[in-house]
Amino acid sequence: MATKSSASAKHVPAFERHGLSDEQLVSMLRTMLMQRTLESRGFQLNRQGKIPFASASEGHEAVQAGAAMAFHRGSDILVPYYRDLGLDLGIGLSADEVLLSLFARAGDLSGGRQFPHHYASRELGLHSISSVIAAQLPHAAGAAYAIKLRKQTGRAVLVTFGDGATSEGEWHESLNFAAIHALPIVFLCENNEWAISTPLSKQMAQPDVHKRAAGYGMPGVAVDGMNPVACYKAVADAMERARSGGGPTLVEAKCYRFLSHTTDDDDRTYRSREEVDERRKNDPVPAFERLLIENGVLTADAVAELKREILTETNEATDRAEAMPYPLPRDLYSKVYADTYEPWR
Repeated sequence: MATKSSASAKHVPAFERHGLSDEQLVSMLRTMLMQRTLESRGFQLNRQGKIPFASASEGHEAVQAGAAMAFHRGSDILVPYYRDLGLDLGIGLSADEVLLSLFARAGDLSGGRQFPHHYASRELGLHSISSVIAAQLPHAAGAAYAIKLRKQTGRAVLVTFGDGATSEGEWHESLNFAAIHALPIVFLCENNEWAISTPLSKQMAQPDVHKRAAGYGMPGVAVDGMNPVACYKAVADAMERARSGGGPTLVEAKCYRFLSHTTDDDDRTYRSREEVDERRKNDPVPAFERLLIENGVLTADAVAELKREILTETNEATDRAEAMPYPLPRDLYSKVYADTYEPWR
């Protein structure tokens, strides 16, 4: 797939790839394209009445593909939030697992009982997602604390959240605890400028989230959230610092949410189409496609073929998941409590 084109012979300015190989760059693009395709499928299924709900992450693809490339499978722990479809895909979640979650089928990783886009996988190091804003942050700090108490090296926790979560008490408490104990954790804020319908300007007087890091005694880093390679570098550096005993870092990736908050939201009630259209000019997915083509990493034909493969994979995963059975009623209380499903008796 990573076929060199004649573009490499032209005088195209080289881009900073921060040590990433052609294969890794193509893998990041694939994650971004798969994220967008699966998300579109979720909205389509919702409008068809086949699933009750889907969340939106268009505009977050670069942040998540870059962060996923910085994650070490088999050792690191990811504690994501509900808008992290691309990050989950980037660390190994499959299209089938995404569709089983959307359809709430018995074969889902959580047995069909979780909210759509709420994945969990011990094998992947993917921590179960909570819908409560910022509730995942104490969980992540606890996981990092356990790593430190066990004197484990070469491991770190990556926890993600939106700008809205930074207004919650759990966010402040988790950063403070992590800084005091020098925990191996990276706090990644995907600042898309909207906390559902609340704009950044109505939520905080200091719009640069990373600047708050100084108040807790940890480094704060800002990065262009529309540039996947820059996001990789920022998160990779912070994760390596955490793995080597350097303590926590707050990384702020500045991006934008192109779609409504979820399928239950109508963003036309709080922002104009003109604003969204203007921000679409900086869409990270076609921008990264062009970058790879211009630098000879892929040809235009190879990108088109990659998109066809992803659409076919999504269509087949959709058909397989929809044909799967729902969980049985008798399984309602299984995997809820340890040892027994009736701890009250």
